Amino acid sequence: MSGAPDPAASAARPALPPALDRMLRRFLTPVIVLAALTGLVLLLRDEGPAAARAFARAEAVPLLAASVAVYLAGLLLAVHAWRVLVPGEHGVKGLTAARIFFLGQLSKYVPGRIWGLLTHVTQGRAAGVPGARMTSAYVLTLALTVLTGAGVSLLAAPAALPGHWPWLLLPALCFLACVVRPALATRPVTALLRLFRQTVEPPSDRAVRRAILLAVASWLISGLHLWFLVLALDGPLWSGLTTAVGAFALAAVVSSLAVIVPDGWGVRELTITAALSTVLPAGTAATAAIASRVVCVVAELGSSAVVLAWARLRRRAAHPTAQPAPTPMGEPRVHP
Repeated sequence: MSGAPDPAASAARPALPPALDRMLRRFLTPVIVLAALTGLVLLLRDEGPAAARAFARAEAVPLLAASVAVYLAGLLLAVHAWRVLVPGEHGVKGLTAARIFFLGQLSKYVPGRIWGLLTHVTQGRAAGVPGARMTSAYVLTLALTVLTGAGVSLLAAPAALPGHWPWLLLPALCFLACVVRPALATRPVTALLRLFRQTVEPPSDRAVRRAILLAVASWLISGLHLWFLVLALDGPLWSGLTTAVGAFALAAVVSSLAVIVPDGWGVRELTITAALSTVLPAGTAATAAIASRVVCVVAELGSSAVVLAWARLRRRAAHPTAQPAPTPMGEPRVHP
């Protein structure tokens, strides 16, 4: 989530020969990003400059500040959604949990999900959590993030599919079934992990339900950042609210599946643009999508820097560097 609030999707993909995998990443990644950027530039030619100037207005400043604030709140909820899936006796709390989560968050800026998994496993072991527990929590978090993000993305459907909202009942019922019976969401994930010879201890149904609810809250709150950007661009109030929140969740889920593109660069912007085009002109929607990327990067990098610096200061305070013992007054200090 956001902070969404993001967590080895790569483990779920069929294994490719290393040479083919490297070739696909080397050539497809820049092609996809370049194609997406080209599409965005074409969309921005007309309404883009005027929409960008709208962000410079004095009345837009509180909306931009609110956009960053709600995204940060969504990230904090995402930390809790992941933390409750780490089994009880090995639970991580407070600053330790935040440090592991935000270090893993930074890994999404490189292609592939394996780096986030490695970060979680390495940092979890340092905190006393076995690697298998961290792996299962990480992969379950990925699965629940996609599930809840897909559920929240349905909010954008009424504007995109006017008059066809009854079709939304089926995916909504599937989502509610997973809340009532968490095993429907966790069993496929644990079965997949066992295929890769990972020892899995599924969390309790209560923990999974709590993680689902926290993830939904994270999506809803972090998605508000896009709504504030829509308002800054003079977009509609209520239809803009549901469309923006649903569009952000949809775009984040789609971009998370584009594992060869770091953090879904380009893919997420085009998805947001397509969804917001139902309530905004295409160029203005593209401007909002790019502004959303800026807000997310600023919030994620800023919060990660604060958490990591705070953790380092706490470690130094807990383990201060040994100081040489003071010499008695009048006794000459001997230097080696």
